[in-house]
Amino acid sequence: MTTDARMPLSRERVLRAAVGLADEHGLRALTMRRLAEELGAEAMSLYYHVAKKEDVLDGIVDVVAGEINEAVGRIEAGPDWKTAVRERILAARQVFLRHRWAPGLFETRSSTSTEVLRYFDALVGLMRNGGFSYDLVHHALHALGSRALGFSQELFDPSAGESADVPVDLVWQLPNLVGMLSEIAHDDPHSTLGWCDDQAEFEFGLDVILDGLDRLRTQ
Repeated sequence: MTTDARMPLSRERVLRAAVGLADEHGLRALTMRRLAEELGAEAMSLYYHVAKKEDVLDGIVDVVAGEINEAVGRIEAGPDWKTAVRERILAARQVFLRHRWAPGLFETRSSTSTEVLRYFDALVGLMRNGGFSYDLVHHALHALGSRALGFSQELFDPSAGESADVPVDLVWQLPNLVGMLSEIAHDDPHSTLGWCDDQAEFEFGLDVILDGLDRLRTQ
């Protein structure tokens, strides 16, 4: 979907087009040449607004994180810290569900997005208002990991082309794994941000962590 070439180029327009391109075709399709075609411009003209592809990648992290901040900014935080944090994280997750390529990109950036810092600053504020010490907030962020921002890493990732099936010759050596796999549906047709990462699993892990943190807060 090529954008209107009559509109003047700007950094915001370039980055928005980059996000749209990644949404439609995946992050691998995002090249400076492809981006220029999407904008109906010459590739060299992009460099007035983004220095190089790495600048584009950093920029679209800011765009997605900005969408997250807009989403969580619409939430009215009540007196219960756990409900407020939970709603905030699940709202962030919904943004990642619109940009399924984004979790992998967020994990690889060496520079920290200003918008991401804003998100975490507000998250820390919610926990402080809920009675957490800075030390416990620090531990909490480590415990939550990427889940604090709305996505989680998968233990296995068959999307890379590897089979998730247990090799036949190992079945008898792995009775516990085989027993578990025989009772659960790993190939989830309703998965969201990865293999076996549907909304229920994400919320289960989030609630386990938040419940534990709440017990520590009151000790």
